[in-house]
Amino acid sequence: MEPHGPGSVLFGCELTDSAKSYTFKVDEEDDSDHILALSVVCLTDGAKDECNVVEVVGRNHENQEISVPVANLRLSCQPLLSLDNFQLQPPVTFRLAAGSGPVHLAGWHQITHREDVSFEEEDDMSEEEIAAVMPAKKQRGKQ
Repeated sequence: MEPHGPGSVLFGCELTDSAKSYTFKVDEEDDSDHILALSVVCLTDGAKDECNVVEVVGRNHENQEISVPVANLRLSCQPLLSLDNFQLQPPVTFRLAAGSGPVHLAGWHQITHREDVSFEEEDDMSEEEIAAVMPAKKQRGKQ
């Protein structure tokens, strides 16, 4: 899925000393597929020259909660990190594990509606509907 295509909306949140976590979740009754594609994590105005560690808290394949550091930012040497549309499936929590921020996360919330993916079923044709492909006839050319 294209990160900026139809069904994508801009996402952003900020982690600070007073708001150390942000949880991105969708309505459980929504039957659409949701992906959060993170583009960038950066320090914003007012950040101190200290290590700011951002971690992602989610669930693994065994449905156990895990936390993974995704960025270690410092104003004097690495104030910004590109995450190349790092894809996460909600619910997911971003936590400022160290530092006081402010750290801004930006990306795209990609939404695919279930009826959007059903076109594959409609386009399926039975073998009888597909015309037989005949081999090309060799033409004798003048040499």
